[in-house]
Amino acid sequence: MHLSRSILPALLLFLLPCAPAAAEAPIGVAMDDFSYTDTSAEPTNQTAAHERRLSAFMAAMRRDIEKGGRYHLVPSAQEGAAFKVIGGIQKTSTLVQWAKVAVIDAGTKKLVMDKLYTFRGDNDESWERAEMFVSREVMAALATPAPVALAVFDFELEDTTAASVSGSAASDASHLAEVTGSVRDLLGQSGRYRIVEVGGEAARAGALRDCGGCEAAIAKGLGADQSLIGVVRRISRTEYTLRFQVRDASTGAVLARGDSGLRMGADYSWKRGAVRLVSDRLVESQQAAGAAKK
Repeated sequence: MHLSRSILPALLLFLLPCAPAAAEAPIGVAMDDFSYTDTSAEPTNQTAAHERRLSAFMAAMRRDIEKGGRYHLVPSAQEGAAFKVIGGIQKTSTLVQWAKVAVIDAGTKKLVMDKLYTFRGDNDESWERAEMFVSREVMAALATPAPVALAVFDFELEDTTAASVSGSAASDASHLAEVTGSVRDLLGQSGRYRIVEVGGEAARAGALRDCGGCEAAIAKGLGADQSLIGVVRRISRTEYTLRFQVRDASTGAVLARGDSGLRMGADYSWKRGAVRLVSDRLVESQQAAGAAKK
């Protein structure tokens, strides 16, 4: 059988085995031995037993973290560590001990986890149970990205109606404050964001919707990773639209945006509409994107 020159290369490409994809590099984790303090005032000196149990505790935690190959332990001084785990254990009475554990994102210097645990008992079995629980908590924290520091600026009103209504300015300001507060609460409670205090920065900058992205620089100056501005556009007394935009504070790049389209309802419904829009277009969409990557 004769194969044309155009068909042969394609057939060979199909028949040749594909090279396996490169395995994802394990993530570096630095973890020093936890400290240990005994404030129980027991008459018997248990230093040797506590040192032995703490050593076994740390060895088990290190095995648990490296199990599965997703993470590998590196020296604390090594810059390649993506996370650092620190902690300490304190014995407060004969049967009660406390474990304080924190996980720090080495790149952003932000706390990923900071928790205090209590466990009962001071024998090998109680220490083993405590280690298994703490290890699960640390592994869950390592798999969870640190909250994004987000500056949520006050929502602004763009009023396109021709006629003004007496006393509407105070009412508009009150409803806009409700919108901003509700959106901040939503994003803060999502666990994906840490809301940065804005203060009077937005007021000094003027209308952020028309400043060409200046909110990103303001957010960076406040120590935020990202900025969010929102606008309520009033079409009539019973019609309005909502929009928001999120930018990277360092680059000014637009990361997310949402537009509600025309909605019916008086000004007291702005809050409900804004929460729904941000929830649908930002919180839930990012949750779906995160689930798709797993």
